Amino acid sequence: MSTTFTLDSATSRANPTPAPMKRLTVPAILARKTGPEPVTEPVVMLTAYTARMAQLLDPHCDMLLVGDSLGQVIYGLPSTIPVSLEMMCAHGAAVVRGSWHSVVVIDMPFGSYEASPEQAFASAARILKETGAAAVKLEGGAAMAETVAFLVARGIPVVGHVGLTPQAINTLGSYAARGRSDAEAERIVRDATSVADAGAFALVIEGVVEPIAARITREVACPTIGIGASAQCDGQVLVIDDMLGMFERTARFVKRYEDLAVKIGAAAEAYAGEVRARAFPTSAETYAPK
Repeated sequence: MSTTFTLDSATSRANPTPAPMKRLTVPAILARKTGPEPVTEPVVMLTAYTARMAQLLDPHCDMLLVGDSLGQVIYGLPSTIPVSLEMMCAHGAAVVRGSWHSVVVIDMPFGSYEASPEQAFASAARILKETGAAAVKLEGGAAMAETVAFLVARGIPVVGHVGLTPQAINTLGSYAARGRSDAEAERIVRDATSVADAGAFALVIEGVVEPIAARITREVACPTIGIGASAQCDGQVLVIDDMLGMFERTARFVKRYEDLAVKIGAAAEAYAGEVRARAFPTSAETYAPK
């Protein structure tokens, strides 16, 4: 039996509560594509950064990604580059505490794994120890295959990430879709197969032209998780704040399933109006003497 944490609305404290289901595992995700009886139902993945959001998303997802997108979403940073290992560990631990069903994957931030396989192992080991997550995700293709193999051989499950890799924004120059030229398309396919062959149990394909994502999905053994890629991928992921409409501008590949920014703004406006009119709090929200 796994354990989750319920937030006590009276105290805002996280209280452990037994959950009736076992958490999904990395082998279970991989077996959806490689098992003796492959599962055709796509893998559902969303980002989460807090315990409460993890609680809300967990029953509906197979995987929760603690993305380094928290740099922009949570901290207001201009890119993912400044995100630290400490940030990822803190938010990763919160998401693990708030979930009981999904496989939790944590992004390795820029600068924590590129220097060598040994550096990557030290960073990944710290992440798993401090958070209790099941796996890490790292960006990069063929150049990172050796590192992926090094981590997997030492018991650290890895999700790869190819195509548009946000940590390489200073090299790429923009967040435009990748793979439009034949040369770039072939490079992305090579990157994907290299990472998959190195032992990644899943592969995020971001911001590539659809035929390339479909081809990669056919050619690699591990499940592919698309974001701005193709419905033919073995699963999909979106940044939760984008999907919920928390920002005015989003990428082309984002579908808004709700417009929470408008609702939050309206709620704040109503609250401010009542406070200024001294209409809040009322007797229903205050304490009378005994």
